[in-house]
Amino acid sequence: MTKFAEELRVFVYGTLKPGEANYQKYCAGKVVNAQRAVILGKLFALPMGYPATTSGQNQVHGYLLSFCEPKILQALDHLEDYQPNRPITENLYNRLQVEVYTPKGDVLGWAWVYVMNLELVNQLNGTLLTDGWWSGCGLTLT
Repeated sequence: MTKFAEELRVFVYGTLKPGEANYQKYCAGKVVNAQRAVILGKLFALPMGYPATTSGQNQVHGYLLSFCEPKILQALDHLEDYQPNRPITENLYNRLQVEVYTPKGDVLGWAWVYVMNLELVNQLNGTLLTDGWWSGCGLTLT
């Protein structure tokens, strides 16, 4: 088995990005590779201070994080209030596999991402971020 096949890949677009609020607690020291990446969807800022992505055709900018330890998903599932055996309507976020791209559009493969359904985003008064970038601490899209 190759090293690549053993890695767990997660696309992050909010508080788990390098430099954001939850990166240190959940990812620091566990990430073996982090690279800027894009998925297709729609990105919303929520009034609680974190973002949500829904299905869509806009670019959502973030990072593709690779981990050697698959158990990281349990911690991330807890953070995102996702339980795989619970009905999707009862989860805050749902974990899906999506295709991930470089910012220039080259395919990077598949990764897990946490998405929210649009109805819940609307209930929570989400604001569409048309540039596809969210930052809770002022990091800019460069």
